[in-house]
Amino acid sequence: MRLKNRLFWIAAFIAFFLDQITKYWVVQTFSLGQTLPLFAGIFHFTYVTNTGAAFSLLSGKVEWLRWLSLGVSLVLIALALFGPTLNLWDQLGYGLILGGAMGNGIDRFVLGYVVDFLDFRLINFAVFNVADSFISIGIVCLLIASFQKTPTSTDRSH
Repeated sequence: MRLKNRLFWIAAFIAFFLDQITKYWVVQTFSLGQTLPLFAGIFHFTYVTNTGAAFSLLSGKVEWLRWLSLGVSLVLIALALFGPTLNLWDQLGYGLILGGAMGNGIDRFVLGYVVDFLDFRLINFAVFNVADSFISIGIVCLLIASFQKTPTSTDRSH
């Protein structure tokens, strides 16, 4: 049996794995609040926890966000399993979003917060993690897919 939407599953697995392994490394290596400047004043690894969504949005809403992560994950899995064969950009986009949603969702269910550590200080941006990055990249992939879609012959009626 051939797996439908194979790139979706590969992207989801890689995103989830990279997110979880980097968070594990941070938790094992750093004390909470500790920072390691890679480029001083520009980019640091800074271990913080986040009870909100990506980039600290909706801070303190972990209960609601854990169920949202689970819901998004289940919808995306159902889409890949039971929906049509998706184009390359849709598979990549939805797969990266699934991997990120699962990575942060697991944190919310198991820890009650999300581990963040990517700290771009040059632009004073919220500390975030690999899952947040993959969700954002996934959205860009879906935007690319939406620009590439052309009307079918039935949409071009007279």
